[in-house]
Amino acid sequence: MPSFAIAFPMIDPVALQLGPLSVKWYGLAYVVGLLGGWWYARRLVASEPLWGGRARPKAEELDDMLLFVALGVVLGGRLGFVLFYDLQRYLSRPQDILAIWQGGMSFHGGLVGAATGLWLFAKRRGYPMLSVFDLAAAVVPIGLFLGRIANFINAELWGRSAPDVPWAMVFPNAGPLPRHPSQLYEALGEGLLLFILLALLVRAGGFRRPGLVAGVFGMGYAVARIVCEFFREPDPQLGFLFGRSVDALSGGITMGMLLSLPLFVAGLFLALRARRTAA
Repeated sequence: MPSFAIAFPMIDPVALQLGPLSVKWYGLAYVVGLLGGWWYARRLVASEPLWGGRARPKAEELDDMLLFVALGVVLGGRLGFVLFYDLQRYLSRPQDILAIWQGGMSFHGGLVGAATGLWLFAKRRGYPMLSVFDLAAAVVPIGLFLGRIANFINAELWGRSAPDVPWAMVFPNAGPLPRHPSQLYEALGEGLLLFILLALLVRAGGFRRPGLVAGVFGMGYAVARIVCEFFREPDPQLGFLFGRSVDALSGGITMGMLLSLPLFVAGLFLALRARRTAA
C-alpha cells in the first residue's frame, strides 16, 4: 500500500438520533435534494424573462409536482435496481423488494419513474410536457450532488483500485487497497458541473426552446456517468458485463454505462428537436 493512501474519514451514517428514531444521511440527502429542487424551481418559474411567455407551472403548483416526482423517484428507483442490478436475488426473495431501508436504488429507474410522474402532472394540469421536463431537469443535479455525497459518507459504491493516485482512499469493508473516491467524482460531474451547465443554458434562454434543457441534461448526465464508471468498482453481483478491468481506464463495460447510452440518445433527440423551435 502506498504511504500516501488516505484513510477514509469515518462519518456516522446516522445524521440524527432521536430515541428510537434515526435519520440517516442518505435519507436526508433525498429529502434535502427534493426540497432544494422545489425551492430552486420556484425561483425559476417566477422569472418571466427566462420563459419568454411560454406556459409553465405556477409556484403554488410545485407542491403537487414535488409529490409526483418523489413517488416516481422512489418507486422507479427501487424497481430499476431490482430489474437491472439484482433480479435473481429478488426473484428468489420477492418479499425483499419492498425493503427499501436495506438499500438498493437505481438512478436510471428513478429517472423513468420521475419522468412518468412529471408526465402525469403535466397532463393533469394542462402544461406542455417538455416545459415541465425542462424545469425538472434544471433542478435534478441538486439531488444528484447530495446523493453522491451521502454515498461517500456511507462508504458505499467505492472506486476501483488506484495505487498511484495521491488522493486514493482506503474504504472500510473494501479491503486494504487504496481506491478512487468515485462518489466524489460523480458528485462533481453529475451534480455540480451539470448544475452549472444547465443554469447557464437556462440563463441563455434554454426554457424558450422546449426540450432543450432536458435534452442537454440527458446527454450531460450520460457522459458524466460513463466517464465516472471507469473509476467506479462495478456492483459485485454483476461485475463487468463485457470485458474485464482491474484498474481505471483499462476497459470493461458496466451496467451504469449501458443504461446511460439510451439516455444520451434520448437527450440528443430532444436537443436536436428543440433547435427547430423558435425561441
